[in-house]
Amino acid sequence: MHTAKISDAEFSAADSTLRRVLVVDDSRLQLRIITGILDRLGFEVMQASSGQEALEICRRTPPDLVLSDWMMPGMDGLEFCRHFRDMPRQGYGYFILLTSKSEKGEIARGLDAGADDFLTKPVNSDELRARINAGARVIAMQQQLCSQNRMITETLDRLQAVYDEIDRDLQQARTIQQALVPDRSRVFGTSRVSMLLKPCGHVGGDLVGAFASDYAQIGAYGIDVSGHGITSALVTARVAGYLSSLFPEQNLAFDRDCAGFSSMRRPEHVAQLLNERLSADPGVAEYMTMAFAKVDLRTGRTRLVQAGHPPPLLLKADGGTRFLGDGGLPIGLVDEVCYDPVDFVMAPGDRLLIYSDGFTEAELSNGGMLGEDGLLDIVADCDGHGEGPEFLDDLFWRLSKRMDHEQSLQDDVSATLVEFDMLGGAQPQ
Repeated sequence: MHTAKISDAEFSAADSTLRRVLVVDDSRLQLRIITGILDRLGFEVMQASSGQEALEICRRTPPDLVLSDWMMPGMDGLEFCRHFRDMPRQGYGYFILLTSKSEKGEIARGLDAGADDFLTKPVNSDELRARINAGARVIAMQQQLCSQNRMITETLDRLQAVYDEIDRDLQQARTIQQALVPDRSRVFGTSRVSMLLKPCGHVGGDLVGAFASDYAQIGAYGIDVSGHGITSALVTARVAGYLSSLFPEQNLAFDRDCAGFSSMRRPEHVAQLLNERLSADPGVAEYMTMAFAKVDLRTGRTRLVQAGHPPPLLLKADGGTRFLGDGGLPIGLVDEVCYDPVDFVMAPGDRLLIYSDGFTEAELSNGGMLGEDGLLDIVADCDGHGEGPEFLDDLFWRLSKRMDHEQSLQDDVSATLVEFDMLGGAQPQ
């Protein structure tokens, strides 16, 4: 048998990844020959004369490489290989079967048992070196993959920790944003304003609200900031301070005289003031749409401004409907904008629905959008099924029934409902 010494340079690949080798053979002569070759190559060699003895060694000191005879009394090489593969271990153990078998069927049996390669007996040292080098490359790739997997796992763990922290912050931000709409329904004399706010994520860019300087006039609005997520929510929070119902002294909709008395500004003036605030800030690229209505609770006279928002829907007490407004530029998009108001009179029992495009542009299960006709349909279905917040909840539920249930909300959905003189006591003038 050729047993010429192999240089360290030739065996560097195996030397860096395979250190501990187990040789299993019931022939003492074969054990001595193969062990001698591996000793000269610098391996740490362990010996076993049976499959059972080899398993005990593997349990105590897992080898990097196994060279096992196929034909052995008792537990043969195939059975030993199966047990070896079933043993828990860190890293991969390369397994070479020593055999005189060369039939394809026998080779397939060895592969099925878990063998990685085969050596024909008697063993040639050059072929042994080549087979071990091939195993070293496999082990090196496996170790590299394990290292990369560990790196990926550690990175994912860090990302998960960051995500959990962001999620907690967003949950808190959602709570804060919900506080911007403290009441879902407010009663002003015989009239009522109800609100619906359904963000598509943790936080959103929609805002609804209502306020009054006294019980003679109220302001009701719906706002939709461009984009989604945290940036839009921050702009929304800023605008909420400009239209605060809790702190009227900070509300841009109120005009205070030198004596401290306040009156409500016209809606087009409110829109202009908001546009000045948003467009003057170079750090804010977002803009917003708004529908803002000022309602006189004594007469029903209403003035509405529509700044890029969907046209509000007037629901008459007699069952008639009418969309109001002709559009208008969004707020914060360009400087020095003038807004044209819409004037109309609400009769006792009339309702004004201000809604975001989360309704009309909602994607339905048929692939289309709800649109204005679809909105009229679900409004008609809701009539007679509740008032105020119940009406808005029913409206959103009917929208959800028509949407693609495999998708979550793609946009924030919000609405403000003004119910004028529910008791029928006001007399328009």
